[in-house]
Amino acid sequence: MAPSPSYTREDLINLAPSRQAFVGIDSDGCVFDSMEIKQKKCFHPLIISHWKLERIAEYVREAAQFANLYSKWRGQNRFPALIMTFDLLRERPEVRESGVPIPELSSLRKFVASGAALGNPELERAVEETRDPELLSVLEWSKAVNDLIARTVKKVPPFQWARRSLEKIAAHADAICVSQTPAEALIREWDENGITPFVRIIAGQELGTKADHIRLAAGGKYPPEKILMIGDAPGDKKAAKANNAMFYPINPGREEESWKRFHEEAFDRFLAGKYAGAYEAELIEEFDALLPDIPPWKKSARR
Repeated sequence: MAPSPSYTREDLINLAPSRQAFVGIDSDGCVFDSMEIKQKKCFHPLIISHWKLERIAEYVREAAQFANLYSKWRGQNRFPALIMTFDLLRERPEVRESGVPIPELSSLRKFVASGAALGNPELERAVEETRDPELLSVLEWSKAVNDLIARTVKKVPPFQWARRSLEKIAAHADAICVSQTPAEALIREWDENGITPFVRIIAGQELGTKADHIRLAAGGKYPPEKILMIGDAPGDKKAAKANNAMFYPINPGREEESWKRFHEEAFDRFLAGKYAGAYEAELIEEFDALLPDIPPWKKSARR
């Protein structure tokens, strides 16, 4: 079967409502239990090898796991996450004592702050324009990550209750995938699991931020109380609230339980106009309590 086509920002802008409600759905760590394997088997080992950080590999893994998985920054784009990982490393006394140099990534910081879509296509364009060796190095790392994921992360199934929920959503709302994963990987993973028909568009990092995806696809087309974002990271909540939309959290470590509650209770409340207010606030409070903002090694140092 031929792969689904790639999508453009124009597809988001031109999305015409066919239902009275809109749902954006994150992918990695939300629909699929794929964040851990991608980060720990692909992203983090390649940070270590690409920047020759083998002597401090243990600390690299701890910093990268905090920046990408086990904190309020969970699910952030790979480029800000790389910057955060190196900043965390630079702060650690053990790393300073090791004498291993940690890149400042000043050029990458400028790229991230530029407003460009944070994906390889825009980074390639920046490399062509600037010939900056740091940006080229980051691009080589990012491409290597994508290649390793394509070779090693295969046939990861959706959460059982996520698939059931996608079927239910598609019957009652216009849905799109809203993600900071590269589109190529998203389309491959959704296609191989047969769930692409449940969404109208698959939007990856190349089409902008998650807030951009929601704004372009749903802004002004649906009432705010009829726009819902489903995700497992604070960035998903931020994207929803940037558009005055509702947010349904998929709690890390409790994904099946969260999806089952969505399928059996929360989605019906959303459709009935009974989601906003105390119900949503209680779910978000529970979600926020799961993810810390202080690294565990800093907490240990304070004792």
